[in-house]
Amino acid sequence: MLYAIVDLGSNTMRLCIYETSEMGLKSIFEKKTMAGLVNYIKKERLSTAGIKRACDILNEYKHYISNFGIKEEELNIFATASLRNIVNTKEVIQTIKEITGLDVELISGEEEATLDFKGAIKVFPESSGVLVDIGGGSTELVSFQDRQIQYATSMPVGSLNLYVNYVKKIIPKEEERELIREHIKDTLKSLELKEETAPFICGVGGTMRAAAKLSNQIYGYGKENIIIKTSDIKEILDTIKNSRKQTISPVLQVIPDRIHTIIPGLIAVDTIADFYSAKEIFVSRYGVREGYLYERIIKENVYAPSGK
Repeated sequence: MLYAIVDLGSNTMRLCIYETSEMGLKSIFEKKTMAGLVNYIKKERLSTAGIKRACDILNEYKHYISNFGIKEEELNIFATASLRNIVNTKEVIQTIKEITGLDVELISGEEEATLDFKGAIKVFPESSGVLVDIGGGSTELVSFQDRQIQYATSMPVGSLNLYVNYVKKIIPKEEERELIREHIKDTLKSLELKEETAPFICGVGGTMRAAAKLSNQIYGYGKENIIIKTSDIKEILDTIKNSRKQTISPVLQVIPDRIHTIIPGLIAVDTIADFYSAKEIFVSRYGVREGYLYERIIKENVYAPSGK
């Protein structure tokens, strides 16, 4: 059985096609598009150009799923902070429906955090810890003990909106970094979370995967490594201070499409890791999309990710 899901995010839109069988769940196709919808938000409204950008990508994705014999009405689309943090959400969803014929489900921050956990926990080796998903427009936090959620929350802080709101050029200057860090600290404080120590973070999402690729490139850990030392994050932030070619070379080699968002994202990773006194981050390939598939579509928990 084939299932197609689109994650309509603030920074990227991603189409994933999964196959389920007796062997479990397997990702067989993925297409990522850097949509950058945050850049189209003016006065808390997604502009007409931004809506068109989303529609164009969705129409492109319809061609991909047709090659797999999947019908348009079988395409499952959900939106996160991209449409959650604007005031014209209903208008955008209705316009997308009129132009593409596709329905978009808006999920709340708490739902996104919970689905992140449902997807990632299947491959996270520790029974307790904190899950962190830093997206383009929001960050989800889930504390869990014995694989049971203690709290799941979201804050409107992401790598792309941090870049848009605080950075004038490409690589943030020292004063811009401090403003980013203070904003994250203030937002964490506003959540009134209980104090806890989590030596291991389960890292989910594009920023975490990009951080792993960059860390592996710089420290020579190997492409398959999915563990990030939080001390390495601090060193990377100290190293990438300007836009000189030699300085940003590692970024351009492995994550060129995130040249503008990776430092704001790493500042978020570092600040949150300090908040939980975390020493290592286990980067999961699975998160909200797989959680959405398990909970909303398959509606069973018997599948475990397998394969690539």
